[in-house]
Amino acid sequence: MGRIFAKRSAADLAGQSLDRMMWRRFRRNPLSVASLAVIGLLMLVALLGYLITPDRTPHCNQQYLELATLKPFSRATFLCTPLSPAPGRLSPLKRMLHGEPLPYLATPITKYERARDSILAIPYNGDPIALPADEASIRQRTFLLGTDRYGRDMLSMLMIGSRVSLSVGFIAILIALLIGITLGALAAYHGGWVDSLVMWLINVVWSIPTVLLVIAITFVLGKGFWQIFVAVGLTMWVDIARVVRGEVMSVKEKEYVEATRALGYSTFRTLFRHVLPNIAGAVVVVAASNFASAILLEAGLSFLGIGVQPPMTSWGMMVKENYGYLLLDSAHLALLPGAAIMVVVLAFMLLASGLRDALDVRR
Repeated sequence: MGRIFAKRSAADLAGQSLDRMMWRRFRRNPLSVASLAVIGLLMLVALLGYLITPDRTPHCNQQYLELATLKPFSRATFLCTPLSPAPGRLSPLKRMLHGEPLPYLATPITKYERARDSILAIPYNGDPIALPADEASIRQRTFLLGTDRYGRDMLSMLMIGSRVSLSVGFIAILIALLIGITLGALAAYHGGWVDSLVMWLINVVWSIPTVLLVIAITFVLGKGFWQIFVAVGLTMWVDIARVVRGEVMSVKEKEYVEATRALGYSTFRTLFRHVLPNIAGAVVVVAASNFASAILLEAGLSFLGIGVQPPMTSWGMMVKENYGYLLLDSAHLALLPGAAIMVVVLAFMLLASGLRDALDVRR
């Protein structure tokens, strides 16, 4: 019994030493660490949501047509009059998830004057407005990234748009992992006609262009937020299934797998408790790479108008709405969401590369 515990202790120490070595190897790659920091910051922004956006209205859809296509760091002055009745105050959780309407009516003005007990404001369009000082207030706001053609705050839309990209990535990859791991593991473990059937299905799906397949599934399921998750997830399991099949075929001949068969363990227990944990590294790498592909697919579908629908916002939709300004003096309206897509996709690709190098035990 003492020898058994000694062997287990030695194995545990060896595993911990290998984990520390992999972590040190990952930290030595500055691009991988930077990509992990970018992804972590993006996840924090997406999680906090409306609690940190300058425009905290639902979908950041507060429009000021008088302030359309403002340059970054532009300042605007508003005459604010309280609404009656005022909207109820929401809980912090609801505000974080869904935002809340403004408790006042904000009117953009060009200039104003204060008298002893009144405020005289001149709006962009219309006659001057005179209100008692106790019924109105003057507020100034800086649009750090400017406004779009509807006068919406670009920074707020970029921050909330990150939710769509990350949500599509996470849920689509979960769907792809569930399908790909199951089919790939069963095909490699059983072989025979099961393997032939799964490989036939993989080759059929592989032969169809991914974008066309996603568009076809979207037409069947309909346009919407949740439909895009399923459409992207149902097209990204092929890579995972091929990787899992190859890894399981090499692992299933190991001694500990033969021992599970000799002990009469079920196929489910053998695969999910003894085989799959030993190929988790390869699965993590391909999942991180597919995460970037899922973000690109969602952006492309939203650009084509068959992805997320208004009033929800996404980076692809922002590019679609503003790509006409590329030839004008407001090119930043399309370049900013395009740069956000590029940075996030690059971060996930660098993370996948760093994980592959760190998990390569042959090095």
